[in-house]
Amino acid sequence: MTVVASSFIKDYGLLACIQCGKCTGGCPMSLKTRLNIRRLIYETIVGNGLNLQGRDDLWDCTTCATCAIRCPKGVNPVDVIVGMRSFLVDGGRIPPTIRDPLKSVFLQGNPFSMARGMRSEWVGDLEVKNISEGAEVLYFVGCSPSYDDRVQKVARALVRLLEEAGVDFGILGNKEMCCGNEIRRMGELGLFEYLEEENTALFSEHSFQRMVTTSPHCYNTFQNEYQGLDFEVQHYTQFVARLIEEGRLTFSGRVEKVVTYHDPCFLGKQNLVFDEPRQILQSIPGLQLVEMERSRERSLCCEGGGGRMWTEGTNPEERLAHVRVKEAVETGAEILATACPFCLLTLEDAAKTLGYEETLQVVDIMELAVQAIEGIEAERGDEA
Repeated sequence: MTVVASSFIKDYGLLACIQCGKCTGGCPMSLKTRLNIRRLIYETIVGNGLNLQGRDDLWDCTTCATCAIRCPKGVNPVDVIVGMRSFLVDGGRIPPTIRDPLKSVFLQGNPFSMARGMRSEWVGDLEVKNISEGAEVLYFVGCSPSYDDRVQKVARALVRLLEEAGVDFGILGNKEMCCGNEIRRMGELGLFEYLEEENTALFSEHSFQRMVTTSPHCYNTFQNEYQGLDFEVQHYTQFVARLIEEGRLTFSGRVEKVVTYHDPCFLGKQNLVFDEPRQILQSIPGLQLVEMERSRERSLCCEGGGGRMWTEGTNPEERLAHVRVKEAVETGAEILATACPFCLLTLEDAAKTLGYEETLQVVDIMELAVQAIEGIEAERGDEA
């Protein structure tokens, strides 16, 4: 499996690389795996071809885009890695932990090998109308909030807040399917194009003015990678922050907790949504927000993106989420809040693994907001 180096050099502008090493120096995975982006680009430039056989380090990349942000010459190493992954996918040379979610998305519309018909079961006893009935806002739930027991609580919390604010919204129900953000980053470009076509056609069947997503990953791909969408796309933090600013959503309860916030890569450093999540937290009475040393643009990746939710990579012993939880503990915070399903799952698992589950609660911002709306103690993620 040898990549023709000349095509990669041309397609990804690799000759602009000056081998300064800022990509590898800023890569959080380079400290714990064999992934070395500078060397990968160098080997591509100087070689007649790049042999990808046995290059398991390609699957270590979380596609957090820190390397691309730091490159002084505008090279995007993430695209290079995705291109090489695509070469492996096309040749069928991929780990089972990558193959299985890709197959599941094609067959069932989600990466969890769960039936399409189960996608809207998270609604439970909530009264949520289908977008086919007409609504101003389409709530695009996403795969993890639809199928994962823990993240379903986030979707239900957001519904509670939208109802409280009087938002006219609907969902796609069982017709909703994967947005394809992670599919593209795992190198299955053909499947991503299929999802884009199917989803775009599905959206065109309904009339709404705005889409609100649970996941920053969904927000990123709809906002930046889908072509021809004729509606506004927002992450829920942007939408809820606006509801608060307009006075449509107010908090009567208090949350007397010290909270620190983890910036998700696909929301923060890749889409520059830093202020809105903090505005929501700071509007909750009693809540004290403290910052970790690495925050906003410098936030440490949780290691959930780029297919890392499904593959262990070359060094599974300590994930970046473990480091991040330790940083949260150092602030003295009682709660580590985030705004991404992947971050929620990786950070909560890390807190449990490290033995911090009794002293550091990991929650989504929407769960704190619901607590402030209802004036009751929020449920812990591992209860109820």
